[in-house]
Amino acid sequence: MRALGLGAACLAALLLAGCASTPPEQDPVQIKLKDLETRLARIERVVANQSLLDLSNQLESVRSDVRAMHNDVDQLSHSLDASRKQQHDLYADLDQRLRTLEARGAAGSNAAGPSAPSAAAAAAGTAAAGAAASGGAPPPPNPASAGGPDKASYQAAFELLKDGQYDRAIVAYQKFLVTYPDSQLADNAQYWLGEAFYVNRSFPEALAAFQRVADKYPQSRKLPDAMLKIGYCDYELKQWDAAKTVLTQVATNYADSPAGRLAQQRLDKIATEQH
Repeated sequence: MRALGLGAACLAALLLAGCASTPPEQDPVQIKLKDLETRLARIERVVANQSLLDLSNQLESVRSDVRAMHNDVDQLSHSLDASRKQQHDLYADLDQRLRTLEARGAAGSNAAGPSAPSAAAAAAGTAAAGAAASGGAPPPPNPASAGGPDKASYQAAFELLKDGQYDRAIVAYQKFLVTYPDSQLADNAQYWLGEAFYVNRSFPEALAAFQRVADKYPQSRKLPDAMLKIGYCDYELKQWDAAKTVLTQVATNYADSPAGRLAQQRLDKIATEQH
C-alpha cells in the first residue's frame, strides 16, 4: 500500500510538471482588445491627416479671400485717385473762371471812371439828404452800392462750392435762384448748381440743372459748358445715344472752344469703349 501511494504521488507530480511546461492559450478578450486598439490608432491617424487637409484647404480659401480684398482695395484706390483728380480739375476751372469774371468786373469799373456815380449811389445820397433834412439819422448804406445782395449771396454759394461743401452749396444756389430769379447772375448760379450736383455724383439732378441753363438762358455764356455737361451726365447715366448726340453738337458748334475740344475727347472715349 505504501508503494502504491508513493507511485500515485509521483504520477501526480509528473502531471503537474507537464502542465507547467505547456504555454497557456491567449485570452480571446485580450486579443479582441488589442485588435480594437490597433484599429482605433489607425482611425485616429486618418482623422488627424484629414483635419490637416481641411485646415490646409481653409488656409488656401483665406488666402484667396485676402487676394480678392487686395484687388478690391486697389480698385477703390484707383477710383479715389480719379475722383480727387476730377475735383482738382474742377477747382482749377472754378478759380480760372472766377479770375476771369473779376478781371472783367474790374475792367468795367475802370471804364466807367470815378466821376460816373451809379444810380444806386445817387438814390442812396438822396435818401440820406432827405433823412438829414427831417432830423433823422441817415439810413444804412444800400447793399446794392457794394455789388448788391444778389452778388453777395452768389459769392457765398460759390465759396461753399470751392470749399467742397457741395450739399450746402446746392442749398445756397437753390435759395439764390428762388430769391433772385431775375439777377444777372442767375444763369451762372443755375450752371454752378448743376456742377455741385455733378461733383456730388447726383447725375439726374445735375442733368436737369444743366438742361435748365440751355432752356432758360440760351444766350448765356455758360451755354457751351452746360451743353458739354449735359453730354457728360448722359454718359454717366449710360444714355449713350443721347450723350453722343449732344456732344456732337458741342464739338461741331463750339469746335474752337475748350468745351468743343472736351466734347470731342469724350466722343473719342465713347467710340473706344464701343458704346
